[in-house]
Amino acid sequence: MVECDGPATVVFDPSLTEYDFGPTHPMSPLRVDLTMRLAEELGVTGERLRLVDAPMATQEQLLSVHDAALVEAITRAGTTGEHDDTCGLGSDDNPVFPEMHYAAAHVVGATIEACDQVWSGRSLHSANITGGLHHGMPDRVSGFCVYNDVAVGIQRLLDQGAERIAYVDVDVHHGDGVEAIFWNDPRVLTISLHETGQMLFPGTGFPNDVGGLDAQGSAVNVALPPGTSDAGWLRAFHAVVPPVLREFKPDVLVTQHGCDSHLDDPLAHLMLTVDGQRAAYLALHDLAHEVAGGKWVATGGGGYAVIEVVPRAWTHLLAIVAGAPLDPSTETPAGWREYVETRLGRTAPLRLTDGRTPAFRDWSEGYDPDSWLDRAIHATRSEVFPWHGLDPLP
Repeated sequence: MVECDGPATVVFDPSLTEYDFGPTHPMSPLRVDLTMRLAEELGVTGERLRLVDAPMATQEQLLSVHDAALVEAITRAGTTGEHDDTCGLGSDDNPVFPEMHYAAAHVVGATIEACDQVWSGRSLHSANITGGLHHGMPDRVSGFCVYNDVAVGIQRLLDQGAERIAYVDVDVHHGDGVEAIFWNDPRVLTISLHETGQMLFPGTGFPNDVGGLDAQGSAVNVALPPGTSDAGWLRAFHAVVPPVLREFKPDVLVTQHGCDSHLDDPLAHLMLTVDGQRAAYLALHDLAHEVAGGKWVATGGGGYAVIEVVPRAWTHLLAIVAGAPLDPSTETPAGWREYVETRLGRTAPLRLTDGRTPAFRDWSEGYDPDSWLDRAIHATRSEVFPWHGLDPLP
């Protein structure tokens, strides 16, 4: 891992867990609570990773990417319970809850603060694990995402003078909202590695989706076959992400770290381990140093194995943001396991590892046209690489 040479922060206060669709919804705020407790007990937060309070996003900031009618509808729904289902409110994915607007605006404010920390130089790296709500659209809520904090944060960076922002999304679902908002903006490169839309919500994100007429090549989509595990996922990542980032040369790297690509996640069909996810976080950290002078904003995202996966994956992420990666063999603290047992009546994982050592075959070693994975990688490289002056062939 590249040595860090600057301060790091995580934007968090406990009230961010008020983003809560209810006790039966997959996106439980417990995953955030358990992550922050685990990170604290392991000494991840503290001197090396300073906690910063999360402000509330202003109306003006929300309107930088969202329609006024949507903000009004969300505010009304969270106050009165009345909602217009034409904007996605009231569905099973996006049920209305009290004070929805304020809870969602708080998550957006946390990501804005992380972006401000990095752009101002107060932090070299900054994280908001409650963020990463990448499905939110200008005119509707979608896929558990009320407002799109990532898009608002990117717009904030642009408004403050950033000329080129790269966004890399490793959630199992396509980062459709961020891509759509910046579809025709050549200043923003969006890269999404996800289970193919042939099999999974939102049904988008194919290799030939490469950006608008004024921004061809600014959208990069790697649509992975179901069942892809650590080796295949990392093969795809390294075949596509580093070459494009090196050519784009962003001022800041913004990343989304949904950990629903894990083999235990109940909502998708990829087969990564916590160890493979950790390898991806390390790679993104090093790329931030290589291509963006270390300027890195990291957000959370999906992840619905609330006890088994999310706290371990995101604690690894926060440790990497802090510049002090944890040994995967580290035991989870007894106090944290006792909290899980007492609070939830469940047995928590004993170690931060799934017992795997991630390895992959580099793309330069050859392309197998009989492999669905390799065909997917080749399709993305063929569609996107020429726009960046890169050779799509191995």
